[in-house]
Amino acid sequence: MNNKSVTIAVIVGIAFFLAALALGIAFYQTKKPVKTVSVVGLAEKDFTSDLIVWNVEYDVLDPDMKASYTKIKEQAATVKEFLKSKGIKESEMDFKNISTKPRNDSHWNNGHWEEKFLGYESEQRVRIESKDVERVEKVIREISELYEQNIKISSWSPEYYYTKLSDLKLEMLAEASKNARERAETITKNAGGKLGDLKTATTGVFQITAPNSADEDYSWGGAFNTSSKQKHVSINMRQTYYVK
Repeated sequence: MNNKSVTIAVIVGIAFFLAALALGIAFYQTKKPVKTVSVVGLAEKDFTSDLIVWNVEYDVLDPDMKASYTKIKEQAATVKEFLKSKGIKESEMDFKNISTKPRNDSHWNNGHWEEKFLGYESEQRVRIESKDVERVEKVIREISELYEQNIKISSWSPEYYYTKLSDLKLEMLAEASKNARERAETITKNAGGKLGDLKTATTGVFQITAPNSADEDYSWGGAFNTSSKQKHVSINMRQTYYVK
């Protein structure tokens, strides 16, 4: 075998060796366990609602259908003037359609049910939606004044909302993410490692409840309290990081 053939054989042998070495290292790397750390970050905050929704109803009963309808329209005008006098804007009022229907009284008599016609009942609901929460709350406390004008008024419990919820969610997500990373860094540092890149992140659901409400249910779909003006929001975020 001449020198040229020997040189070629050596080069080919070295190439095969390096290729086998590279494959071996790659195989080792794929089989090498990947170190990760998983944490759950939490963000919580108390805030005050900036929108109130309140519904009131009133009704009249009259033997004559036309008279019943006329009376409810007269009461609607009185209710509107009352609300305006208390500082509620017309744009904040939504008067729903008037409903008129016969009303009967059923009672048991001598072994069978009997119905007695009482008249035509007309009713109407008004929905007040306002960002002036305190003003509407004051009107709620004073709504009984309409009784003095012979209006049988029924007041629903107010509902409270927050109009900047989208901004709040972004703020809370950022805070929960930061909290998760801080926890992961603390765990990794105490274990003698170094935190690597983020592998996965999963956001939990928003839970909006009344503050200090231990008996209020949380749900997988997210709680959304509307009965309390003061609210408490919480969200968690699960993150997994690589560990160097």
